[in-house]
Amino acid sequence: MNTKWKLDKKLIILIVLLIPFGIATKFYNGIAKEWVNNSFSDVVYVVFWSLVLFAMRPNSNPFKICLVVFLLSAFIEITQLWSFPFLEKIRTGFIGKSLFGNTFVISDFFYYFSGSLASFFIIKYFQNSVVTNNEN
Repeated sequence: MNTKWKLDKKLIILIVLLIPFGIATKFYNGIAKEWVNNSFSDVVYVVFWSLVLFAMRPNSNPFKICLVVFLLSAFIEITQLWSFPFLEKIRTGFIGKSLFGNTFVISDFFYYFSGSLASFFIIKYFQNSVVTNNEN
């Protein structure tokens, strides 16, 4: 039996909405500004990339998707300990700083893990609610 997945439109809408939401976390000026700008945004970042990866490979194991995104995020965080010239140049602009960070903070690993955990449950939700077509 061959099962084909049809992506839920809600998944695509969620991914698209996470873009301005993630950007908004970087410009937020209210209560807990530093936390929202620098830590909560890490959760949003991981959820976004996990859902993008899931959208590209909907039959993949959600644990593997979340693990890959967590490990890549952790790797990027670790690269902030060194000054690689090409990364320093990328990190000078808003997009580069947002995607690759600019300062190593060990507590970010907790937020990457939290985003991965949230992503796991979101992906499971979409996998359980997606329409499947069974062909023989």
